[in-house]
Amino acid sequence: MIAVLFAVFFVTLCVGVPVAFALAMASLVYVVCAGIPLVVIPQKMYAGMDVFVLLCIPGFILAGNLMNASGITGRIIALCNALVGHLRGGLGLANVGASMLFAGISGTAVSDTASIGSVMIPAMKDEGYELDFACAVTASSSTVGPIIPPSLPMIIAGTLTGLSVGKLFLAGAIPGILLGLGFMVTSWIISQKKRHPRHPRQPVRQVLIALRKASWALGMPVIILAGILGGFVTPTEASIGAVLYALLVGTIVYRSLTPSKIVQVIISSAITTASLMVLVGFANVFSWILASEQVPQRIAQAMLNLTHNRILMLLLINGLLLFVGTFMETIAALIILFPVLLKVAVTVGVDPLQFAVIAVLNLVIGLTTPPVGVCLFVAAGIGKISLGRLSRAVLPFLAVSLLVLLLVTYVPAISLTLPQLFHTP
Repeated sequence: MIAVLFAVFFVTLCVGVPVAFALAMASLVYVVCAGIPLVVIPQKMYAGMDVFVLLCIPGFILAGNLMNASGITGRIIALCNALVGHLRGGLGLANVGASMLFAGISGTAVSDTASIGSVMIPAMKDEGYELDFACAVTASSSTVGPIIPPSLPMIIAGTLTGLSVGKLFLAGAIPGILLGLGFMVTSWIISQKKRHPRHPRQPVRQVLIALRKASWALGMPVIILAGILGGFVTPTEASIGAVLYALLVGTIVYRSLTPSKIVQVIISSAITTASLMVLVGFANVFSWILASEQVPQRIAQAMLNLTHNRILMLLLINGLLLFVGTFMETIAALIILFPVLLKVAVTVGVDPLQFAVIAVLNLVIGLTTPPVGVCLFVAAGIGKISLGRLSRAVLPFLAVSLLVLLLVTYVPAISLTLPQLFHTP
């Protein structure tokens, strides 16, 4: 029956069925063949979605979309350009910097690629940058989004294990910054070799003007983290506060959010949330089937039979997650694999918070890994270049991602220092 379950799942994936419906079809075939009442499917779907902390997902999605509709992308890019535009390949550095700042608002990689890329890729092309380089920088830097708080994958990891979402946010902060800085260094080195253009240094007055224009946009992640770290709000309450803040900034400060725009943003956010929650529901059904067949225990035992060495075990887990991340959506992979692999990691002495960062980082690297990296498809579509050409250009940035992954895997302090300093709900 397990063979049938996985056969249906992989066949439907290979023919192009979305991951959520591939999970649904595989689960349905299993339930029917096993003679289990069909009512189990909606019951398990509802159980997977009926988790309090998941309420913050629509809040953060709506807040990010409201801020984006308010025109924050241009302000963040202008600030980053004012700060680093005078360096060789300054637009590439500004691209990465904008993604790091935008990550504190959106929390998702694909929205980052689409928002930043739609502005930066044409601008870099006009400045004389190679299209494949512009697309590679955009796609790679967008993977910072799911690591730097607020992070939707971290929220999912928290709901699966009962770990503090606030602590998970903190655990991802330093790795996310390291990832962004690594992309900046790589972009600068490539720009030096290819003699990419640079702008004159901006006077201090222009930098301050750009900072003032972007300050309201930058205030959202500060408020979110300050509220959670200070113990004043839970992540769910912080997401609602973020929505109110975004409405205030968009309608009163920037005056760019009209009633019609707000309606469009609400509809778009509702569609995104609904698709995500359907994925969570079907993935929970799939996970329940695996648990009932004791597949997680078998996998865990098989891995522990291979080795109890912490270093080798983490290397095995990284390899598995990197492979899965190349073809499966991040949230679905987390729901199915994270609880299983967490037990294995804890058995060999890995802290759960550290492992959550390792798992999320592995899976988001898959967003820029050929042949099915979603961010690669989005960036290639904006730049109108072939996926093969972009895949070659993204290799140096992929190497940086793997280096940061190794550091996070084998240096626990990188992800555990901040959670140990603060007490968060």
